[in-house]
Amino acid sequence: MTRLSSSSRCIRRLLSVGNSAIVPASTWKQSGQPLKGFPLRVHHLISHRFSAQAQVSDSKIILINAKSTSATSPYTSHNVTWTPDHGKLLECTFASTWKQVAHPLAGTPIASTFFDSKVGFRRLSDRRTFTAFQRSALSTSCVTLSMDNKRILSGCRDKIISDWAAPDDALTETPASLFLIQRHVSILDSDSTIRACFVLQILEINSKTITVQPCSILNSVSGTIFANRSKAKLEQSLWEDALLDAQKVIELEPSSHVGYQLKHTALHGARRYREAIEAFQNMLAKLDSARGMQIRKLRDKYVSPSRAEGIIQKLTDVQLQSAPLRLLNTNTGLLCGREAQISAFKTTTEYEQLLLSIMKHADLPMERIADAVATYFRYAMLSHRWGENEPLLHDIQDNVVYELKAVGGLVKLQSFSKLARHVGYHWAWIDTCCIDQNNYVELQNSLNSMFSWYRRSALMVVYLSDVPPSSKSGALAKSVWNTRGWTVPEFLAPKVIRFYQKDWTPYLDDHSPNHKESVEIMDELEDATGIYERVLVAFQPGMKDARQKLQWVSTRATTIPEDIAYSLFGIFGIHLPILYGENAQNALGRLLQEIVARSGDITPLDWVGQPSEFNSCLPAHISSYAAPPRALPYLSEDRIQTAVSSLRHTVAVDQASKLYDQLVNMSAPRFANCRLRLPCIVFPVTEVRRRSGPDQEASSTYTVKADGLDDVSITTEENLIQFSRLRPTRRTFLLVRPWDRRLLELPDFADDEENLGDCPPLDDSDESTGGSPGEEEITDSESYSRALRLIVRLGQPFGAFLLAQQRGGEYKRIASDHDIIARVKDVTSVHSMMDLRTLEIL
Repeated sequence: MTRLSSSSRCIRRLLSVGNSAIVPASTWKQSGQPLKGFPLRVHHLISHRFSAQAQVSDSKIILINAKSTSATSPYTSHNVTWTPDHGKLLECTFASTWKQVAHPLAGTPIASTFFDSKVGFRRLSDRRTFTAFQRSALSTSCVTLSMDNKRILSGCRDKIISDWAAPDDALTETPASLFLIQRHVSILDSDSTIRACFVLQILEINSKTITVQPCSILNSVSGTIFANRSKAKLEQSLWEDALLDAQKVIELEPSSHVGYQLKHTALHGARRYREAIEAFQNMLAKLDSARGMQIRKLRDKYVSPSRAEGIIQKLTDVQLQSAPLRLLNTNTGLLCGREAQISAFKTTTEYEQLLLSIMKHADLPMERIADAVATYFRYAMLSHRWGENEPLLHDIQDNVVYELKAVGGLVKLQSFSKLARHVGYHWAWIDTCCIDQNNYVELQNSLNSMFSWYRRSALMVVYLSDVPPSSKSGALAKSVWNTRGWTVPEFLAPKVIRFYQKDWTPYLDDHSPNHKESVEIMDELEDATGIYERVLVAFQPGMKDARQKLQWVSTRATTIPEDIAYSLFGIFGIHLPILYGENAQNALGRLLQEIVARSGDITPLDWVGQPSEFNSCLPAHISSYAAPPRALPYLSEDRIQTAVSSLRHTVAVDQASKLYDQLVNMSAPRFANCRLRLPCIVFPVTEVRRRSGPDQEASSTYTVKADGLDDVSITTEENLIQFSRLRPTRRTFLLVRPWDRRLLELPDFADDEENLGDCPPLDDSDESTGGSPGEEEITDSESYSRALRLIVRLGQPFGAFLLAQQRGGEYKRIASDHDIIARVKDVTSVHSMMDLRTLEIL
């Protein structure tokens, strides 16, 4: 018996014991002496576990375990074949007997042979032959279906392979006989290979009909055999064997795309991606030159290499636009700019795999491609305390970091790079050498982008150089790292952060992937920074709670004075020019000016200390925010309701409403050219009197009287001119209440927008075009209540500014050593003494 093919698996070897020849099924060429007589024994490999062996001498079949080489009990048989899915082993002894051999697999029936030179199909259910065909007087020695179950091949003792086709009557309801195509090919001629025959496609085989149609994908039977065998080897992950067969298909069918497609698949499986891309390009070239609608449709499923590369390039550019300009390649140890980063990407297996995926799948979602690009370009960043001899850009440019002498800051750089590489990141960034400190434009862009870089980093590594190994909880809070200004955005911005001790072991021996998920570490950081744990874990940049954010950095320091303000730009979501040399007051002033101007929040004006030269309403130093905001008496809801009820008897509706409307329509505070236009409630000062005290003291305490307010006490280093109603002065002083829109108790729309996803959509059917008189009365009552509530709040103690008028009519704020707390004398008369103005303050 000679097996020509397998239905879905590959035949590794055809062994003939009679002549001791090994004939690879991929060549069908003579090996050794010509085959004489009937071969005694044939081995047929199935999966990786069993091979089937048939012997003519004793007509037995033996299943052999491929691993243990142990054999099962023999079965009496003469011919053997497998079902198309290798589910069951079938064997026949003579034409009249055809049965299924007991085997713990499953399958379907295929062709069998007869000793009367016929080939037929049988059903297992009733062993009935429903199709038979005959070639010559010689008996058929073997028969099989192709690996794809689409062709019928048979062999005879004349060493000829026959390829069977169906006549027109094969489509009838009655069983049809098949005839042989009048072309036979010798399989043992040393100089020949199987030539062209029609390739048959069996669409349906059942007890009534057999439909056989020609297909022109491959023009030769041998090409088809090699192609199908290559497919079978691919299923078994036998990449090199599949590649050999694919190469044979290319040789036999140079104009077909099939060989290149198989070659590509084999190379891809072997992870030889660059060669796989080349094979795929050749496949596309064959498809482009092919004719026929079916082939054209097949071509439309694929993407050309140039288009795929263009897609990756576009997404890479987008990804790198928001990444640091320079990154350290953790694999090579080289510092790379954008072009070098892209070039490095194109040499990786990640790039080749992505390119192949795009080429093979025209409908691949763009999001998946973008995710693959982003995954490769993930980078780790280092938060640390600068030390001596830190390597700068020129120290490592064009040098392999790992090969430089490990001294000073290079030890830290090398350790960080190795750590980033170890945890799976191709790229790393450190502020010492990844920024050109001498390039002003690059430095400015980098500092303005720093927060977003931290935010987008895959990992922030915090190196605590002064925390020894095996330290206990509390060492983080005591580290000098926790006193620096830039470290605040470095631990707030990133989503993933890990703390490392001096020897680069995890702090508190916590090996979890993200220390922001460590309750113990976050509790310690909260105590050390004064920042709530929930904010540490999920910080969002923006203007909200501006006064509190300023307090976070009020006790921190930076090597360059201006950096204390620059480090806050990202926290507030602000982009401003970086102007080293402008001095700290100016840098802080520009930051505070932007916060007040953009948000309308006046809480940054709440400070105690020295006034700034930038503007007298701003502090000279960030430390002025160290003290918490002034604490004013708490007004409970019960007290508000009681006061509102009392005011209903003394304040008319129109008076209350007028005041409310005036305050609602007051403009927001604005800065321009270091001048603050501040909306205020003004109380003119009628008297300033100095209290007695030691003359040598730097500060003096004054009693200040103003219309409608209780007397206030002010301590200041400035020398105020004393005056009274009896001794007036040309200089005007005002006690003012900066207008705070929060007193209106309006909703915080910024917060509402964040929660819009939780709100149900508005139902237009519920909207009314007009209101009833009763509804109008309710609305008027609610407006009156809101106005009275505002008057109650205006009657409470408040933080006041003392302003002194200048020659040009502007005002300057008089700084005080403590908060100025003012109180209205008569709450019931608040509505009648409101002097609302917008003052210009220098």
